[in-house]
Amino acid sequence: MRSRFKPLLRIFCFSMNYKNNPIGVFDSGIGGLTVANAIRKALPHETLIYFGDTAHMPYGDKSAEAIKYYSLKIAKFLQLMGCKAIVIACNTASSLAYQDVKDFLGETLPIMNVIDPVVAHIAQQGTYKNIGVIGTKATIKSAVYPKKLLPLTPNLVVKSLATPLLAPMIEEGFFENNISKTVINTYLSSSKLKNIEAIVLACTHYPLIQKEINQFYNGKIDILNTAHIVASHVKQQLLEKNLLSGTKTGKDQFFVSDKTTSFENSTRLFFGNKINLQQKNIWANNV
Repeated sequence: MRSRFKPLLRIFCFSMNYKNNPIGVFDSGIGGLTVANAIRKALPHETLIYFGDTAHMPYGDKSAEAIKYYSLKIAKFLQLMGCKAIVIACNTASSLAYQDVKDFLGETLPIMNVIDPVVAHIAQQGTYKNIGVIGTKATIKSAVYPKKLLPLTPNLVVKSLATPLLAPMIEEGFFENNISKTVINTYLSSSKLKNIEAIVLACTHYPLIQKEINQFYNGKIDILNTAHIVASHVKQQLLEKNLLSGTKTGKDQFFVSDKTTSFENSTRLFFGNKINLQQKNIWANNV
C-alpha cells in the first residue's frame, strides 16, 4: 500500500519545496538590478538569480531577432537553474521578446515583464493628460507604451523620446556628475517632451538617474519608478499562484555573460559586498 502513495508523496513534496525556488531576473546589464533590488525589498523571503547579458549590452540598438535570441537563451538558463518564475527586467526585451519567451516557457512557469504592470498603473491612476516616455531606440521604435496605453486611456497623449546614450552611460558608472547632467538635460529639453505631467522611465537603468531627472524638472512632474511598480506586480502574481516563499532558503546568485568592473561595483551597491559574481557562457549550449 505504501508504494502506491510514493509518487503522490514526491509530487506533494516537490510542490511544497517549489515555493522556495528562486525568482529569475534578467536584463542586458545593470539596469535590471533596480528591479531585482525592489523585488528583494518587497519580498525579503525570496531568493533571486540574476543574469546580466553584459556581453551584448545595450539591447536598445540590437535587432529584434537578436534580442529574442538572447532572451530565449537566458530564460532557458534560468529555467534550468530551477527558477519558479522569470522577470524580464528590461524594457527592450519586454517589448520585443516577452511573447516569445512566454510561448516558449509559459506552460511551465510564470513569465513577467516590466511594461504591463506600468501600463496598468498609469491606467488605474487615470489623472494624466500628457505623459512622457523615455527609453532605448528599440523600445521607443516598438511604440509599445502608446499601443498598450491608448486602448485603456484613449484621451491620454503619450510623448515618446529615444534616449540611446543614457543606458551605456549608466552602465559605465557615469551618473550624478557633470557628464550625466549634460546628457540628461539635453534629452529632457527636447520639444517632444513639452508639457508632460509625468514621465515613464522606460528602461530599468534609468532609476539610477532618477534624482537627476527630478532635479531637471524641479520636482514638478511625477517620475514613474518602474522598479517599484514591477516588484508589487511580482508579489501579487506569486501570491495568486500560491508561489510565495515562507522563508529564504538560499543565497542570491548573480551571473553575467561578460564580467566587468562597473557591473560588479553596481551589484555590490545594491546587494552589499558578499555577492559572488559569476561569468557564465550560455551561448554555446542549444536551448
